[in-house]
Amino acid sequence: MSSNQPLAERLRPFTLDGYIGQEHLVGKDAVLRKMIESGNISSLILWGPPGVGKTTLAKIIANTLERPFYTLSAINSGVKDVREVIDKAKKQQFFNRPNPILFIDEIHRFSKSQQDSLLGAVEQGVITLIGATTENPSFEVISPLLSRCQVYVLKHLDRGGLEKIISIALEKDALFKGKEIEVTETESMLRYSGGDARKLLNVLELVVNAEEGDKIVITNDKVIDRLQKNLAIYDKNGEMHYDIISAFIKSVRGSDPDAAVYYLARMIEGGEDIKFIARRLVILASEDIGLANPNALLLAQSTFDAVHQIGNPEARIILSECTIYLATSPKSNSAYEAIKNAQAQVRQSGNLPVPLHIRNAPTKLMKELGYAKDYKYAHAYEGNFAEQDFLPEEIKNERFYFPQNNSQEKTIADRLKNWWGERFTKDE
Repeated sequence: MSSNQPLAERLRPFTLDGYIGQEHLVGKDAVLRKMIESGNISSLILWGPPGVGKTTLAKIIANTLERPFYTLSAINSGVKDVREVIDKAKKQQFFNRPNPILFIDEIHRFSKSQQDSLLGAVEQGVITLIGATTENPSFEVISPLLSRCQVYVLKHLDRGGLEKIISIALEKDALFKGKEIEVTETESMLRYSGGDARKLLNVLELVVNAEEGDKIVITNDKVIDRLQKNLAIYDKNGEMHYDIISAFIKSVRGSDPDAAVYYLARMIEGGEDIKFIARRLVILASEDIGLANPNALLLAQSTFDAVHQIGNPEARIILSECTIYLATSPKSNSAYEAIKNAQAQVRQSGNLPVPLHIRNAPTKLMKELGYAKDYKYAHAYEGNFAEQDFLPEEIKNERFYFPQNNSQEKTIADRLKNWWGERFTKDE
C-alpha cells in the first residue's frame, strides 16, 4: 500500500458491512440495502454533503453486484467522455450480462447538454447511472433525467459513527499499525469534521504525520495547533466549503455587511461557483429578510439572473451589491416559521376535509352536494373582504403566521387585525 495514498482512500470499505453511517438507507431492512441485495439496482442520485460516503456507496454497489464500473467527474469530463463510456457499455451487452454502472461525481456541475447525453442510455438500460451531488438535484438535474432516477439523501455522520471511524483507522490502517497511537480527546477532531468522514481522517492523518517517533498521544490542543498551521484558505470541493458558506449566511442574517462581503470574497477567490452563491442569496432573501423587506427577494432573484447572464469577473460586483443589501435590510423569518408551523399541523392532523363552501364545484352533482354553497366572493364586499372560515373545521382557529416587529409587518399586522379582529390580536 502506497504511503502517498490518503488515509481516507486507504480505509475505503468495499462491502456494506464495512460501511459506516446512512443506516436509514443501508441498515437492516433499509430500502437501498434491499435493492442491492436483490441484485436489481435502478439509476439513482445520492444527494448529501461532502465526506458522507457517496462515492464509497457507489463503488460498494458495483462491487456487490459484480458490475463493470465507470466513473467520471463532472469537473473535467464532457459530452465526448460520456459517449465513450456509453459506447463501451453497448459493446458489453451480450449473454444477458448486467449493464455497467456509470458513476458521475458532482453531477450538478454537468451542463444541460451533458445531462441530455445520458438520457437515451439510462432510458434504454445501457447503463445504470449513479450520480453524486452536494446540491439539491431538483434544481441542478434536468427533469427528464431526474424522473428516471431515484434520489436518496445522505446525512452527516453522527458522533458515534465518527468515533468508530477513528477506531477503525487506528486498528486497521497498515501505516498506523507500526505506531503506538493514543487518542485521549476527540472533541476538536469531531468539531472540525462537521460530520464529514473524509475531513475527520484528513485531520487524524495530519496530526499523526506531524509527530515524531512511534508513540503518539492526540489531544484537543494538539489538533487545534496542527490545524492552525496547516488549514487551507478555501476548498470548493469540500474541506472549507460548508464552513465558509455557513459563515457567509450567518453574517448576512446577523446584519454585518463587512463580514458578509469578506466571506463572499473568500468564496470568489477560492473559485466557488457563482451560481451557488447567487442561489444562497435568494434563499436568504426569503428565509431571513422575508416580509420585513419584500423587495429583497426581487433583488436576489435579479442577482441570480444577472449572474447567469454576465458571468465572471463582473458577477462579483452584482453579488457584492446584493450581499450588502441583504445584510443591511431589516430581518424577519416569519414566512419561514409560518410554513414550518403549517407543515407541522399537516403532519399532525393529516388530510383534513376542505370546507364545502370553498371547494370547486364544476358539476351539477357537486353543487347539489353543497360544494361552493354560501361562498362569499371577497370582491363583492366593501374593502374586498368578507369574513368566513377557510381552514378545515377541526383547526379553524389555528394560527401559523405571526407578523414580527418591523415596519413592514406592523402594517400587515394592523391590516389583519382590522379584517379579522380578535383572531389576529392574539399573540403567539
